Amino acid sequence: MKVLSSLLLIILWAVFFLSLPAPHAEAFKIKVLPSKIYPGDAFMVKVSGLKKAAEPFALFNDKPLYFSSCGKGCFMGLGATDLSTKPGAYRMRLKVGKRKTTFRMRVLKDKFETINLTLPEEKVSPSPENIARIEKETDLLNSIWQVYSERLWEGDFVLPLQNHLSTPFGTKRIINVETVSIHKGLDMKGEEGEEIKASNTGRVVLAEEFFFGGNTIILDHGQGIFTIYMHMSGFIVSPGDLVSKNDTIGFVGSTGRSTGPHLHFGVKVDGINTNPVSLTGLKL
Repeated sequence: MKVLSSLLLIILWAVFFLSLPAPHAEAFKIKVLPSKIYPGDAFMVKVSGLKKAAEPFALFNDKPLYFSSCGKGCFMGLGATDLSTKPGAYRMRLKVGKRKTTFRMRVLKDKFETINLTLPEEKVSPSPENIARIEKETDLLNSIWQVYSERLWEGDFVLPLQNHLSTPFGTKRIINVETVSIHKGLDMKGEEGEEIKASNTGRVVLAEEFFFGGNTIILDHGQGIFTIYMHMSGFIVSPGDLVSKNDTIGFVGSTGRSTGPHLHFGVKVDGINTNPVSLTGLKL
């Protein structure tokens, strides 16, 4: 019995000491913002309390979050939920140096509105020539979303127009009774010729006329974040130009598939169509 008791005591002591944290293990805090996240929303993961400069690495739905410094011992990464993301709790993996941990993020249920639109038939049922054009333009856009560049954005993102919103992100649009389209951007009211501002510092990677988007500009802000500006009457920037937040880049118009002067403002985060209001609502 004494032998068994001694053996049991040794095992208990071994389990106790093995369960203790390493004496030099780095403690850090993880915070997900905002507190309420819906399908299509941008979100931020902030990691603070780091003693070393090792940049964190995290995955959400198998897509990486790209981190950048937010002060001493602090890193923040931006990600987004897809419109098809089902409500519920999601487990995210995070790695800092050799340390690995997991944390949870909850996606809430949202309800998107449905509207009916009437457009010229040629805009809804393109000709074979225009279909070929649309496919070429789609391939070009998809190649842009694949590019990862270093961070250019600085501070909060802003809306390019300070006007009323006409069609929210995620709206289900029934066009000419039969065609269904999910609105993957934000429509903003505007007067013909009104100035459109850059949402943040970025590089112009596209400035040309598209079938659906009309005169279109795309800014690359780095770290997989792009902003898209459509239906403009014209633009005053060219591919390769570096623009600052609130710089004028173009003017409100009604080019492409449009029923009147307005701006379609879109956001891509890591290739995901993202609600622009959620991105501009983050305190960065």
